[in-house]
Amino acid sequence: MKKFKFKPVALGVIAVIVVAAGAYALFSSPDGGKTEPAAAAPKPALTVTAAQPAQTRLPIRLSANGNIVAWQEAIIGSEASGLRLTQVLVNVGDTVKAGQVLARFSGDSVLADVAQARASLVEAQATAADAAANAARARTLQDSGALSTQQINQYNTSEQTARARVAAAQAVLDAQQVRGNNTQVLAPDNGVISARNATVGGVVASGTELFRLIRGGRLEWRAEVRSDEVVRIKPGATALVTAASGTQVAGTVRMVAPTVDPVTRNALVYVDLARNPGVKAGMFAQGEFELGASPALTLPQQALVLRDGFTYAMRIEPGNKITQMKLETGRRLGDAVEITKGAQAGERYVASGAAFLADGDTVQVVPAAAAGAGPGQTAAKADPAQAASK
Repeated sequence: MKKFKFKPVALGVIAVIVVAAGAYALFSSPDGGKTEPAAAAPKPALTVTAAQPAQTRLPIRLSANGNIVAWQEAIIGSEASGLRLTQVLVNVGDTVKAGQVLARFSGDSVLADVAQARASLVEAQATAADAAANAARARTLQDSGALSTQQINQYNTSEQTARARVAAAQAVLDAQQVRGNNTQVLAPDNGVISARNATVGGVVASGTELFRLIRGGRLEWRAEVRSDEVVRIKPGATALVTAASGTQVAGTVRMVAPTVDPVTRNALVYVDLARNPGVKAGMFAQGEFELGASPALTLPQQALVLRDGFTYAMRIEPGNKITQMKLETGRRLGDAVEITKGAQAGERYVASGAAFLADGDTVQVVPAAAAGAGPGQTAAKADPAQAASK
């Protein structure tokens, strides 16, 4: 009977001991009874600096194309006829002043003609003096009846005819002297010689073109602007013109054409250009008109990534997660790029190294002074001061 009663008691004691041992082992373990290890935090893919979209004012520009031409081009021709060129004193590209001698014709025949005209004038003057004396004597005898009225009238007519011949001879002399002055070809204005057709030894006719002159050396850019945009341009507006040679020159709008080409639907805008040896008449040029400024949201150029023909930026989310954002860009000014769509003020974006990141990556954000870590580096490795203290 005792043996039968002892067995259940022994089994109960043994069970209590086993439970107590298990509880002790459970509560005395270092992980507090947790058998599964905690999940490790993701390792940053890159150490980066952050940039926020900035509100600024960017200039409004209007682009156009056109040709560079002379402001005004003067044609210098020959006023003398049948004379031989003996000297050509300037060449293409020379800068000349108003009144400067450009070429000379042979003046031998002209001097002979002038001498002949002067002699004819002296002869006419002598004849006129004799006729005047005869007419004066005839008038003194008018009341005496020694000469008839008809004879007196003849003397008076001879006097007037002689005076007319003197005036005609004087006119011939003046014409020959003018012809003598035309043996020198003079510059009509200050400017630059743009073309030369004069050749030493050539005998040219009156009106033959000898030189072309860019008046004042002034050049202008004739920009072709669409009819729907030309109303935005006003006289006095500034422009920056880039010639085909790569030379950039500043300009000022002088006038806007009052008509539009019915074929191209473009209007010409005349822009006076500052003098620059790298800009020549006849060059094709591109330019931009400055039309004021407007507010804009901008990001640094290095924060943008070009992929598959689109522009992206890496937005830093809470927890330093990366979200790839598709953006639309507009104007540019130096390193600043206007963001027209896809970004908001106050957001944070990866300022540099965005090309190494993908959507969903984790980054380590550090101040700009601590930047410089490569892909896979942590902030501690990127900061020399922290590394030195360890």
